[in-house]
Amino acid sequence: MMPHTSSTPPHDTVATALLTAALSLFACDVALADEPPERGVIALKYLDYFDYQTSADRIRVKATALKLISPIAGEWALGSSVVTDGISGASPVYHSAGLKKMRDRRNAADVDLTRYFENSSVSVAANYSHEADYESRGLSLQTTYSSADRNTVFSAALGASNDEINPVNHIVRQEKKMLRDVLFSVSQVLSTDDIVQFNVGFSHGTGYFSDPYKVFDQRPRERNNHTLTVRWNHHLESLSGSMRLSYRYYADNWNIKAHTLSAEYGQPLTQGWTITPMLRLYSQTAAEFYVDAGPEDYPFPPNPPAKARYFSEDHRVSAFGAFTYGVKVSKQINQDWAVDVKLEQYKQAASLKWFGAGSAGLQSFYARSLQVGVSRQF
Repeated sequence: MMPHTSSTPPHDTVATALLTAALSLFACDVALADEPPERGVIALKYLDYFDYQTSADRIRVKATALKLISPIAGEWALGSSVVTDGISGASPVYHSAGLKKMRDRRNAADVDLTRYFENSSVSVAANYSHEADYESRGLSLQTTYSSADRNTVFSAALGASNDEINPVNHIVRQEKKMLRDVLFSVSQVLSTDDIVQFNVGFSHGTGYFSDPYKVFDQRPRERNNHTLTVRWNHHLESLSGSMRLSYRYYADNWNIKAHTLSAEYGQPLTQGWTITPMLRLYSQTAAEFYVDAGPEDYPFPPNPPAKARYFSEDHRVSAFGAFTYGVKVSKQINQDWAVDVKLEQYKQAASLKWFGAGSAGLQSFYARSLQVGVSRQF
């Protein structure tokens, strides 16, 4: 299914991305076959996430996700997943300072149904997420078409979500946010060892994008973005391993431009073991309404610029760079059972921004995540 734009307001950018990964459960390689799964899969994954600054601990997230994929009548497949997570700790009120305690719990679920044809497929999906101050409902539709030789696959997807925001501090009540997404993709087999994929995505959002828990945060009520993603999978026959490289470009009408480079290498070992090291590099520019921090601001944040219509001191819309490194170890126990463990370490800092200086006055930010999973085919 289409990687639907997350509609939940992120308690932190990294935590949100990891929760999305936990809900997805399976790393999606470049897929080319429009064929229903021969066997069903049930998988359970647990995520433990912790982030911190040099001066203080911040957010702790513990999430459990369950995923089921089942073939039906030979030409259909049903998928569903549920996730529950507990979030506790403290989040910056402005820039990377003024930590404020928080605690929340989120429950989410989705279901998708896919119909397979000779050279194509059609999928529909629905998702729902609820937490104390936020509720989201979404729908998506995806269709794929394969060439006669199955070497080329074209895909198009649409997604929509309608969200309601009711913060516990009552800054706003029953605010709305709507997102509409479209994604076009083409995958091509270049050789027995190489597959490439190109994705182009567009998103249109209207409604409440401000963070009600941040001091001096007033953002535009419209956000449009476009993305371009290129992936290359290469199989190294001599080592029986696979290298996966990707680049993603993001730009929106808030003047944020972001680049992401990712690389991972999966190396099968003996007795069903596989080890997969990974590295991801990220950089973004600041939103045009971001207000820089200064050494004189602590413990009080600066006032917004005079007569400014929009302004934010949220570090997530600042200019910064980041890198993530980690490793995944998996074990195919037998034909039916598999287990995996994934450990990642993340660092975010203004000094890591590519092509120029990052936003001033921000503390460096770190995160560690541990994922443990088990799956069974039936």
